[in-house]
Amino acid sequence: MYLPRSLISHLYQHLLRTHHSQSPPVLVLVSLEPDALCACRILSALCKRDYIPHSIHPISGYNDLTAAGEDLVQPMTTQKGGSGGIVVCLGVGGMVDMSTILGLDNIADGGDPSGGVQVWLIDARRPWNLGNVFAGMPEDALQEIDGNARSRAPDVVGGQIQVSFKPGQGGIVVYDDGDIEQELTAEREAYIALSTMPDVEDDGEPLDDSDGASEVAESVNGGSQSKKRKSWSDREDNWDESEAENPRPRQRRRSNSSNTVTSSPSRPLRARTREPASPDPERSPPQIPGSSPPPPAQPPSPRKLRRRLLRLRRKHELILHKYYSLGATYSEPISSLLYSLAEALGREDNDLLWHSIVGVSSLELYGRSMTGVGISTSLDSGGSAGWGGQRGERIRQVLRDEVRRLNPPDPADTRGENARGETSGVIPTTARSPTDTSIRLSPEPRFLLIRHWSLYDSMLHSPYLAARLHIWSDAGRKRLHKLLAKMGVSLSQCKQNYTHMDMELKRGLRQSLLTYAPMYGLDGLVPPPASAGRGKQGWGFVRSWGWKACLSALDVGVIVGAILEVGKSGIHADPTGKPYDRSGVKKEAVDEDGSEETQAWIERFWEAYDALGNIESLKQALPTAQLLHRAILRTGTSLIEKRQIRHLKAFRMAVVKEGPDVQLFTHPAALTKLALWVGEAIAEQEKEQRGKVGKHGKGTPLVMAGLNEARGVYVIVGTGGGGGVVDMALQEKRKQRIDAKARKEQEKQQEKERIRSERREREGLGDEDDGEEETEEEDEDESDESDDDDLDERGYGRNRFGNAFQEVVDETNARVRIDSFESCVVEIKKEDLSGFLESLSMKAVIG
Repeated sequence: MYLPRSLISHLYQHLLRTHHSQSPPVLVLVSLEPDALCACRILSALCKRDYIPHSIHPISGYNDLTAAGEDLVQPMTTQKGGSGGIVVCLGVGGMVDMSTILGLDNIADGGDPSGGVQVWLIDARRPWNLGNVFAGMPEDALQEIDGNARSRAPDVVGGQIQVSFKPGQGGIVVYDDGDIEQELTAEREAYIALSTMPDVEDDGEPLDDSDGASEVAESVNGGSQSKKRKSWSDREDNWDESEAENPRPRQRRRSNSSNTVTSSPSRPLRARTREPASPDPERSPPQIPGSSPPPPAQPPSPRKLRRRLLRLRRKHELILHKYYSLGATYSEPISSLLYSLAEALGREDNDLLWHSIVGVSSLELYGRSMTGVGISTSLDSGGSAGWGGQRGERIRQVLRDEVRRLNPPDPADTRGENARGETSGVIPTTARSPTDTSIRLSPEPRFLLIRHWSLYDSMLHSPYLAARLHIWSDAGRKRLHKLLAKMGVSLSQCKQNYTHMDMELKRGLRQSLLTYAPMYGLDGLVPPPASAGRGKQGWGFVRSWGWKACLSALDVGVIVGAILEVGKSGIHADPTGKPYDRSGVKKEAVDEDGSEETQAWIERFWEAYDALGNIESLKQALPTAQLLHRAILRTGTSLIEKRQIRHLKAFRMAVVKEGPDVQLFTHPAALTKLALWVGEAIAEQEKEQRGKVGKHGKGTPLVMAGLNEARGVYVIVGTGGGGGVVDMALQEKRKQRIDAKARKEQEKQQEKERIRSERREREGLGDEDDGEEETEEEDEDESDESDDDDLDERGYGRNRFGNAFQEVVDETNARVRIDSFESCVVEIKKEDLSGFLESLSMKAVIG
């Protein structure tokens, strides 16, 4: 079941009212990523203010989640002697059946399988596991009123929690950010219909009823022929659908069908019954004297009923299969959703707002977009506009409004220095006062750690600049030097720390970039000037900690991510702490199951968790972040210069298996950053050579493999298309073309109406002939627009590496470990890499 956004505080308020000193602590399961980490800080702050005990457990993958279910969740159930409780999953388990993986689906003694444990599921990854969304609810209860059993008002309708819902009964609750209500209507109807169907064994026999087959395709593809007259078989199917809603009492559905559904309902919903309509005596046909009444209609045979039911079930299974095959994508960041919860409770403040801003900003670093893992979908928007296209920009605009609301101008600032600072566009590097902890808007350029590096190093390690200036080559370095020279910044000035640069150069930096960056194709390097229409679109966020530090949200995201991937103390070649061995001597693999590596990642989680609340810890981790991004630049440059990027049929591939930085990229998130750096470079090369990014703007998919010699495996990351995103400029041009065509068609239609009216007045013609002409013209218009149908298809351009990885595993004997919550990340034994990639090259990896 799912909780609509309008009721986002409903469950927490009930927890607040019913919690007491003897209640079990709330269990919080958190994934190892900056967005989930920031959401955890927000939730922890809320619980502390309300004196709600809670325990936090970081989760590294599905194996760790299963172990947490056995060791932490199942002892809370009433079957195991517990008293129930709340489990909050942040960035964990949205794509799998949580009742199964946590062990809450074991029905014993006819009781509630959840055992009084209620799981709050908050995740930004898509597609949802529909079993979590539309099932996972406790059995409906009956109330005894005056000795009569009457059912109370429904708490859950179609999987959606209503206002009357009373928490504390157990089950799986998915927090909806709006996508479920807006986009999953067809999937909800199909899932509920399947949950109410009786058991019918499907041996895969072909159904020779052509009308039924066309009905299945028609329902899935949108019913394009809905205006045609219904055949008798269609009417019988409609009758059968109503008859199949309640053919016998509720029971669990089992299917032996070859077309399996990824998530079958575990508890069917209560079927709705319909009474057949009674015949109207006034409308009955008159009896002819002397004639015998017509024979009664023969009921359909059991075989025909079975075939109808199979056809209907296959139609619904096809809808669910199509949804799961769309590919991966990301919805609203969970840190933004948790801030909405705090806002609904009236608990928002600067600290919670800052955690939400950092979580939203961190998505750009990991390429998490509306089409899955790939380079930014807003390459030319400027500033920090990196996630989610228009929807992401709306979320950032809400955060900017919150910054203005919670950080009003200082009344003591009579000279208006604060307002002049934002108007001038100077990047703030210091606080306004020793006690200043406010959040400000800043026109952040797309540089990396500019306040803590030199201007030259910050530009050199920027993925945006590196891809467009070709920094990996000598010619690219010369372009960077020429850009600095045009801006009037000498190499001696730009190679010293940015905070020590000449103040006049810093004041004029933004205007110089706006003037000279477009000459080198860097239109999105800095956000545009603030205007009445655009506001401060693309502007970033900066926070001060008195005289101690001044950091942007993106800087904090970079540092926290580096702590999670590398650790504050740097990287080691193996979990024992020995440094990297450059001798090249082959060693036996250790820690084959990855348990020691997982333990090291969990320790880094606590370091990052503490750093988010301690500015000194953040500053101490700055060298780690710089180390990681220097390694990305070195390794990416080496791969491109040595031409180690291979071209396969469906994607491009690169393998990192040697060099001093190879051990840095054994972590999937660090390898993803390297893949995004290389992918953006490939995308720019293709754009320069072909004038566009891949076919229809999808880009060229990229597979990056990193060798973990200590464990004898390769970590593989698949980014959706050399970045793998839809070319937003191409989509905008297409939208403008469609709008122009619509205006032209409207004008043409008005002209036709005028001509028709004049002709009817002159000749007295009817409307039937005109209708036929109009139909022919509409058919011609539909054929003209057929070339653009694929661009409107749902799931276009999405990252499908997760689906492709699973297909290869099912077809080959490769030893593959799929444990990451990211569907585009797998581990494979190094001996099986070549065969795995060969099979993968034949799969569709982009939607």
